[in-house]
Amino acid sequence: MDVKRIMSGIFGIPLVIVVLLFSNKFIIDIILALIALIAMHEYLNAVSKISKPVKWIGYISCLSISMIHLITKEYFNLFITTGMSSVLTILFLHIIVTDMKINFKDISYTFFGIFYVVFFISFFGCIYGLENGKILIWYAIIAAWGTDIFAYITGKHLGKHKFSKVSPKKSIEGCIGGAIGAVILSLIYTYLSNMYWGTNYSYLIIIVIEIFLSLIGQIGDFAASSIKRYVEIKDFGNLIPGHGGLLDRIDSLIFLAPFAYVLLTLL
Repeated sequence: MDVKRIMSGIFGIPLVIVVLLFSNKFIIDIILALIALIAMHEYLNAVSKISKPVKWIGYISCLSISMIHLITKEYFNLFITTGMSSVLTILFLHIIVTDMKINFKDISYTFFGIFYVVFFISFFGCIYGLENGKILIWYAIIAAWGTDIFAYITGKHLGKHKFSKVSPKKSIEGCIGGAIGAVILSLIYTYLSNMYWGTNYSYLIIIVIEIFLSLIGQIGDFAASSIKRYVEIKDFGNLIPGHGGLLDRIDSLIFLAPFAYVLLTLL
């Protein structure tokens, strides 16, 4: 049993609970921007082994998350469209200005990082800003971290069939156990929400949503593993004992965020 991993969870989860319960959407946006900065730093350091990413544009793009709820809804789509287009334009301009010392591969890794880290993380701010956002956001967290916990336990005790060479330690049994565990936790959470917080969420819809988000989150975990294998590193960092870097801890969480936002709006 990984003691460091367990201790990180014991101290980390209460901190997340406190932040989400007692913050408002503007503070959450700032916190998400800081999380994105750390995750972006870890990502850029990883791909620096095989390219020369344009780091400054990656870092600056993270700050845009802090503006999610400062921009009115009618201008939000314009903000996203203009922002992503401007980033791509600036990156190609780097190729011209540096006389191809920065090349297409370099800006491709940079743009992917911005999309992967900044764009995906921003959806947590969007979820939090929904009506009942403080309640809804936990469905995304349960889908990711609930799956992670139960997949780890199930895989450790029952895992016999390996899932993919991308992540050799993961098993089919672990993936199934993780999804089932996330569904169970979400149903308990839904019962508490309906009973004490005045919601009226359908258990059947929650089951469908959580299964889907759990599977997407697990794909996100494999996606992060594929990046690490490609650049030949074990972890993105060592910020969190037993887990590696921050990006290692939130890889499945950020991957399912856009899907969670779309599905949770249905509730």
